Amino acid sequence: MRRVMRGAMRLRRWYPSVPMKWLAVSLFAALLLLQYRLWLSGDGVREVWRLRSAVAVQQSENTRLQERNRQLGAEVRDLKQGYAALEERARSDLGMVAGNETFYQVVPPKPSAGVPSRAPAAPAVPAVPAAPPQRTAAAH
Repeated sequence: MRRVMRGAMRLRRWYPSVPMKWLAVSLFAALLLLQYRLWLSGDGVREVWRLRSAVAVQQSENTRLQERNRQLGAEVRDLKQGYAALEERARSDLGMVAGNETFYQVVPPKPSAGVPSRAPAAPAVPAVPAAPPQRTAAAH
C-alpha cells in the first residue's frame, strides 16, 4: 500500500491542483487575446507594416522634392547674379530674340494623305513682293 501511495504522490506532484489549472487556463487565454491584438487588430503588426511603407514612400518623395528645391535654388542664384541665365530663360521660355539676331523658323512639310511626293514644296514667300496697300481719301 505504501507503494501505491508513493505512486499517487508522484502523480499528484505532476498534476496541478484545480486553482492552478484555472490560473494556467486564464494565462493561456490572456496570451491568446494578446496575440490576437498583436496580429489581427487594426493597431497591430499590419498597421506597423502599413506605416513603414508610408514612411518609405514619403522619404522618397522628400528626396525628390529636396533635389527639385536644390535645382530651383541654383536657378534663383543664377538669375540674381547675371544676365546670361536671364537671357537663356527668356530665349527658351518666351521665345525672345536679341536685337542684332534674325529668327528663322523651319516648319516641316505636312505629310499628304496619299503617297508622299518628293516634289519641292512651293516657296513660302512669293518671288515678287506684293505692292503696299494704297491709301485713298475717304469721302465724308
